[in-house]
Amino acid sequence: MASLQDQLLKAGLADEKKLRAMQKEKKKQRKQQPKGTVQPDETKLRVQQAREEKAERDRQLNQQRNADAQRKAIGAQIRQLVETNRLNRSRCDTDYQFVHDKKIKKILVDNTMADQLSRGRLAIVFVNEAYEVVPEAVATKIMERDAAAVVVLHERNQQTEKDEDDPYAGYEIPDDLMW
Repeated sequence: MASLQDQLLKAGLADEKKLRAMQKEKKKQRKQQPKGTVQPDETKLRVQQAREEKAERDRQLNQQRNADAQRKAIGAQIRQLVETNRLNRSRCDTDYQFVHDKKIKKILVDNTMADQLSRGRLAIVFVNEAYEVVPEAVATKIMERDAAAVVVLHERNQQTEKDEDDPYAGYEIPDDLMW
């Protein structure tokens, strides 16, 4: 079977001069293209793009997993701080009321705990779906990790010395009013 070029020559549709010019042009094109490089195929581009997209998804998934693991680690640290430093409330008989999530909650504390809570020496934290009373130092450590876990921590009153000119200095103002 003759090539297409031979068939065109026999039919008289092409002449030898045009045929040689076309062959020369094809050779020039082949020489201009380096031997090691092949024009990128559309399928190769798609495969490369799919690899890049998968790598990006994997990176995002990895970041999410790391963030979840860090959140779990912080939660475990908070639970451990509360478990080791919570105060015993087994013999408490006084209700202490406070606001959490726009709702009034109450826990049982004794009178000294209620006084220390109102003065900012103790704090109430919400961990494991329960309220616990912890010292102020522990509450500040918990706040560094997760501020939402500390429900009640009053600021300490820095005015320890009384004013001499205060006419009401002899009257003690109760700051632990129960409502």
